[in-house]
Amino acid sequence: MKFLHVFFKSMSIIMIVSCIGISCQKESTNRPLRETNYAKAVNKESKTSQNYIIVSDMGHEASSCDGCIIINGKLVHCDCQGYGNACRVSSNVSLYSSGNSAYIVTTDTFGLTNEDFFNMPSRSLFVEYDEKNNEVWLNIPAQLVFRDSTTRQFTFTNLFYSNSAYYTNN
Repeated sequence: MKFLHVFFKSMSIIMIVSCIGISCQKESTNRPLRETNYAKAVNKESKTSQNYIIVSDMGHEASSCDGCIIINGKLVHCDCQGYGNACRVSSNVSLYSSGNSAYIVTTDTFGLTNEDFFNMPSRSLFVEYDEKNNEVWLNIPAQLVFRDSTTRQFTFTNLFYSNSAYYTNN
């Protein structure tokens, strides 16, 4: 009888320690948004623009999409475009700013897609910390953009700055 009492007591202690160990291991593996969505300056500043590489997670699985873009009157899915965070995309861009308003123009022709359009989801890109150690974010509203017929580049408009991420990866 004493053996059973010691056995159950030992098993209880082992189960409690195991549960504590398991719960401690459930740390979030999600990285902060500033580490997954950002605009990193490239040392090619001109008088009118600053060059960046922008990186963001976007897009969703085709299996969960009945169509997200209308092409020739038909609703279709486009990989690595639109809402979600299934793909990591990047592009070299030139950023043009005037006060709180800004726009970017891609400088690598096929960095985002080979298509003649790009379905940009709303995204906030971490840029830097300012002189007061506040975060600076560049916010891009959702927009469907088309390549310029001459330069073959995309232009994203109505961008704005904030001290926190205005959009999340939805």
